[in-house]
Amino acid sequence: MISRVVRTVAVATFLIASCARPAWAGATFDEVKREYRPSDTLVLDRSGEVIQRLRTDATVRRGQWVALSDVSPALRTALVLSEDKRFYEHSGVDWRAVSSAAWGNLLNTKTRGASTLSMQLAGLLDEDWRASAGGRSLPQKIGQTVSAQLLERSWRKDQILEAYLNLVPFRGEIVGIDALSRTLFGKAAHGLDEREAAVAAALVRAPNAKAAPVTQRACGVLKAMQAPAKTDCEGLDLFATAALQRKSFDATEGGAPHLARRLLSVRAEPVEALRGKTLTSTSSVRTVVSTVRAPLQRFAAQTLTQHLRELRGRHVEDGAIVVLDNGTGEVLAWVGSSGELSGAAEVDGVLALRQPGSTLKPFLYAQAIAERRITAASLLDDSSAHLNTASGLYIPQNYDRQFKGLVSSRTALGASLNVPAVRTLVMVSPDAFHKQLRAVGLPLRETGDYYGYSLALGSSEVSLLALTNAYRTLANGGRYSATSLSRQARPDFKHAIDPGATFIVSDILSDPLARARTFGTDSLLATRFWTAVKTGTSKDMRDNWALGYSQRYTVGVWVGNASGAPMWDVSGTSGAAPVWAALMKHLHQHEPSRAPVPPAGLVQKNVQFGMQAGAPVEAARSEWFIRGTEQVVFAMDSGAADARAIRASSTKRIITSPEGAVSRITAPANGTIVALDPDIPPNRQRLSFAAEGNNLRWQMDGKEFARGNNAKWLPWPGRHRVTLVDAKNQVLDEIRLEVRGAGIREAKSPAPQLR
Repeated sequence: MISRVVRTVAVATFLIASCARPAWAGATFDEVKREYRPSDTLVLDRSGEVIQRLRTDATVRRGQWVALSDVSPALRTALVLSEDKRFYEHSGVDWRAVSSAAWGNLLNTKTRGASTLSMQLAGLLDEDWRASAGGRSLPQKIGQTVSAQLLERSWRKDQILEAYLNLVPFRGEIVGIDALSRTLFGKAAHGLDEREAAVAAALVRAPNAKAAPVTQRACGVLKAMQAPAKTDCEGLDLFATAALQRKSFDATEGGAPHLARRLLSVRAEPVEALRGKTLTSTSSVRTVVSTVRAPLQRFAAQTLTQHLRELRGRHVEDGAIVVLDNGTGEVLAWVGSSGELSGAAEVDGVLALRQPGSTLKPFLYAQAIAERRITAASLLDDSSAHLNTASGLYIPQNYDRQFKGLVSSRTALGASLNVPAVRTLVMVSPDAFHKQLRAVGLPLRETGDYYGYSLALGSSEVSLLALTNAYRTLANGGRYSATSLSRQARPDFKHAIDPGATFIVSDILSDPLARARTFGTDSLLATRFWTAVKTGTSKDMRDNWALGYSQRYTVGVWVGNASGAPMWDVSGTSGAAPVWAALMKHLHQHEPSRAPVPPAGLVQKNVQFGMQAGAPVEAARSEWFIRGTEQVVFAMDSGAADARAIRASSTKRIITSPEGAVSRITAPANGTIVALDPDIPPNRQRLSFAAEGNNLRWQMDGKEFARGNNAKWLPWPGRHRVTLVDAKNQVLDEIRLEVRGAGIREAKSPAPQLR
């Protein structure tokens, strides 16, 4: 009788409530699935492979949407037996359960309750039907009943069960079966066994209950799933207690955590608009596509970790890697730390600011060559230097604490000699070099004058990403563009360095003989294919770098300690260089790398060098010059004997004297550029001249300053014409030279063209 009354009242209630349809009633299963938002974002590589999972919603813990076919059969069974035994029989409302609940209320006995999975899902989909702290009101229960029946009319049973499993709150911030299974059991939903499924089903009824009631409820579920005689709940309490305390679902997971954080922090568009096209089967997955190559990312991380393990005894535990595509600027690999080897794994070594050491030298020499202050064959003095600065006396030293004497610019850069670099900066000036570094994307914090001459040796701070991209500027012939973490059609290139100077510097960095004095001819820096590379070590061995590029790729590697602690006996070739070499070899396993084509405005000449300690300063070779700066003999303080020995053949006017002897200037060569040594007082420096002939007189800019075959002259900054005349003032020979000195400010005009 009562059952009939209950059913009659329910039907009447349904007829009354059916006039008001819930707001979501027209939503399809696909729409609900599409609107689902995980608390995590998946970062994909350029091919659609997942490389990192990163939590981006701190208010709730949702995993990815899980298809019903990917949920273990044990969990599906446990949930239906626990929450809705007649789920596959009713059409949204279990009238038998409603009748049983009504009898229980009248007789004041405890019953299971009449809420079906469909009714619970209706409550999850519509906030109006959700229970408050005091439970659902009568109108809410009526609305939930109506909504469940409407849901059953448009959705299949498997869709209802799938949506419920993904939307139901389980415990604390955990929502959905993916987050629950990964947090409590450390596995995906398809791997849950019967015991784990029973605990999960028990949490639906009481999400925040303590371990004892959860265990009791789970045991009941197990008994319903198994034959009573086979059910064993022994040890279930310990298992449930351990599971409820476990937090296995990390906030981030994968092989590119630093890249993921950087990528999501720089995206201007909503993350929802960046769903990966490769995951069409799970359209509710929140994804961002990167430019990274997943196989390369894994290889880079493994190579770095392996090398740091080999260096463990040298007090070094951190490292970072960046690989860039030269043409597009796309980041192909981003390894921010050494992971478990690091004591500060969260620090992103790709973005952290560090002193770059000698890795700034290529930009300095490129600027000096572009400004026609030096050539690749110009002689620089690698000897002790003492420079007066505003903060005191600056005394640069080489890495090996030794000096090489006179060396060419090619050798000075290739062998990474410090003193010649500082002398070159004296000619360029710290302020001008500072502007050049900013042009290649190195935004230094202070002015050039703040760093002073130490800027030549990398006293500023830069990030690995910015420095690697600056080397990419060299790889692109002096053209700069920003890096990119997303696919882009065409980079925006800007002119940053003279292309001719860039080519010459790249030629030096690719020359094994140029670096032989410091690194030997068979170092790790020598590859079987064309590459240009430079290493650097900061003060006290705190940072070690290897930066280099091939025809298509630029690779940057940093090795050190995130804490800033010094390493022990880690050099350029033992620190970052092995990792750089391994990456380049990997990149070019099946891809060639050819040397760049020289740009217009360059000429190649055979050059010879003067004598030093009874031997040529360097062996004769073919050298590249910016047109107008070429010369064939390079010597310093050469006497007449040395001049005859090398027989300079630069083009000059040669006149035969009346006596029949050929009179000519043998040193210095026509077009010589002389740099005043900042270490020696200007009034104590002299430039030596030598000539062949008889009764010779020397004129500087038309004024006589010496007589005889040899002469010395107090150099004065500027461009000068040196004339050799006889006693009758007849011109016998003529050369032109330029003197440049520290602290001399030239008028702002185009770089001088040597004639």
